[in-house]
Amino acid sequence: MARAIRFHETGGPEVLKIEAVEVGEPGLGEARVRHTHVAVNFIDTYFRTGRYPLPLPNGLGSDAVGVVEAVGPGVTDIRPGDRVGYLLGPQGAYSDVRVMPADVLIPLPDGISDRTASTLMMKGMTVQYLFRQVFPLKGGETILYHAAAGGVGLIACQWARALGVTMIGTVSTDEKAEIAREHGCAHTIVTSRENIAERVREITGGQGVPVVYDSVGKDTLQASLDSLQPRGALVSNGTASGPVVIDTMQLAVKGSLWVTRPAMIHYATPRPHMLAMANELFDLVLAGKITSEPKQTFALADAAEAHRALESRKTTGATVLVP
Repeated sequence: MARAIRFHETGGPEVLKIEAVEVGEPGLGEARVRHTHVAVNFIDTYFRTGRYPLPLPNGLGSDAVGVVEAVGPGVTDIRPGDRVGYLLGPQGAYSDVRVMPADVLIPLPDGISDRTASTLMMKGMTVQYLFRQVFPLKGGETILYHAAAGGVGLIACQWARALGVTMIGTVSTDEKAEIAREHGCAHTIVTSRENIAERVREITGGQGVPVVYDSVGKDTLQASLDSLQPRGALVSNGTASGPVVIDTMQLAVKGSLWVTRPAMIHYATPRPHMLAMANELFDLVLAGKITSEPKQTFALADAAEAHRALESRKTTGATVLVP
């Protein structure tokens, strides 16, 4: 029997329970993966609380890394013994073993450890599609990025530096500001005592920025819009503080602004495209331009504690579970 975190009702972290589950042999186009590290992402709390509905009972978690134990018929490019990671597929990564569609598995290069890779699957690939696809950065831009000291944010700091982009990052504390700057964030704004839009205008000589990447949502919406140049773009890639509601007339009044709400699935498929995204990310890691390790580690059975830490905003960088 394998172990998995399951929840039978929505609610607080206490609804997460570890249970014994049956894991059979992989079927057509599938592979069985034994996890070594499982990523914890803020979006997981949306599923747990019911903000993003799931049929119940269900598992939780979207990305993990591990070793392929077996493959089913029709699988040709993944073999037993391969080290792989994934970020797409059904919920249920909070487990020690599971069967997955083989076409979402990403082979890991020898130079990147499982521990490092566990912070790159969803988080690193998120930066790839935000910076290289949703609003492609070419270098020389000044951007605003919210939650710069988070798991995605610390990778974004480094990727921006590698591209020659000046990143203004928002953080909640001075300690987090220092961490963001250490990772390449050029300017930090401590939201507990600084006005975001005013600081952005000050840093940019009154011009504002061409793009804001906003994973916070409701609490930062107005500041994000007020920080943009005319015809600038708000990339709303998360709603940690609550849903975003926009009066489209504001977009005209504030400078004919653009808004997009991207989703990974539309940028990381089909499989050849997903692998190309991963290769660009892995190349930067292997070149030493991006370094990433978990900042918080919990046992699989302590998933509820990991959620409490994440929602308390006391964490920095990536959080992982170890089966």
